Amino acid sequence: MDERVAELRSEGVNCGQVVCFRNTQDLGFLLTYFALHMMGAVALPLESDISDDKMHEIAKRYESFVPPCDVADILFTTGTTGQSKGVMVSHTTILANGENLIAAHGFTADHVFIINGPLNHIGSLSKIYPVMMQGGTLYLLESMKDLNAFFAALDYPCKKVATFMVPTSARILLQLAKKRLGSYANKIDFIETGAAPMPHADMLALCELLPHSRLFNTYASTETGIISTYNFNDGRCLSGCLGKAMKHSSFHITDSGQVACQGKTLMVGYAAEMERTREVLRDGVLYTADNGFIDEEGMLHLTGRNDDVINVGGFKISPTEVEDVALSHPNIKDCICIGVISPITGHALKLLYVSHDGEEINKRDIARFINAKLERHKVPLLYERVEEVKRTFNGKLDRKGYHE
Repeated sequence: MDERVAELRSEGVNCGQVVCFRNTQDLGFLLTYFALHMMGAVALPLESDISDDKMHEIAKRYESFVPPCDVADILFTTGTTGQSKGVMVSHTTILANGENLIAAHGFTADHVFIINGPLNHIGSLSKIYPVMMQGGTLYLLESMKDLNAFFAALDYPCKKVATFMVPTSARILLQLAKKRLGSYANKIDFIETGAAPMPHADMLALCELLPHSRLFNTYASTETGIISTYNFNDGRCLSGCLGKAMKHSSFHITDSGQVACQGKTLMVGYAAEMERTREVLRDGVLYTADNGFIDEEGMLHLTGRNDDVINVGGFKISPTEVEDVALSHPNIKDCICIGVISPITGHALKLLYVSHDGEEINKRDIARFINAKLERHKVPLLYERVEEVKRTFNGKLDRKGYHE
């Protein structure tokens, strides 16, 4: 580590400087990342395939920016519903996130944790902290695209493994390698999911396949840090539940139904964007775009996002609720529910779906299937089979890509 610090200093890196570098998803990345922290610089990790021009543009943007004291990282959000923002994360937040995960998920020195997502975003990067703090073992993969590489990681000689994966990756495993995944039921200590809602049908399938594993659904974002978690393999498998607040965090619901978070894991703010910061962070409270409620056990449940709500004939509909039901249809592999213009109601719901066999599904059959589980106004009017549904690199539905 000292050698990497010396190299960075010889390259002209100074304390307080914002340093852009590519995520190489390997030990070299980790050495650079922690070396920058050690020397008091600010790490700004970017996608591995970012163009030189784009990287230069970002570096220029922050060339004269002086981050507040204690800022360790600037992490870009995915920008699925708007422009990507540079989130300032402090050293205090990094430690709090690590301690939250250690206390809630039980990280130990015996764990081999498989990283299979990009280290320039909080989903996977945040798992580095508890592993390092507890003296565990990291196993780095490029992604989940190579399932054989993932199962090779599960074969690593150790007593227990754990991993984080987005719901899309879990769905792919259930569809393409269900029996093979089940053969590791006694070795997988826990799997954490997050970044997007997980279909309830997939939650139930994982519980059945991995009866002895802890299966966590976690509420987190770049802005809030790691807030809460719920082990849905608790015999109840509550859909949409994200559990109780972790040790350094708390949440409450505003009068308008919005999830608001407090605690040591919150961001410092958006880099060089104080106005945008004040829109969401005021008096130590981070106001999210998520809607939800807290049950009698003190557990958080999400009901959708303000950004995603579709107004149809005066009814405000969360598309995730429609998608969750549609994904339980035996022949629907993937889907997204969007709003389209209607000459009658002004807006209507349309379901874009990918079928398992690549064939059209009778739209009346899909409508009847959804109508049996949801109110009539939540049943889409239009249906279209597509080859694939647009998603971001980390498996979130790219709703911005369907805006009209």
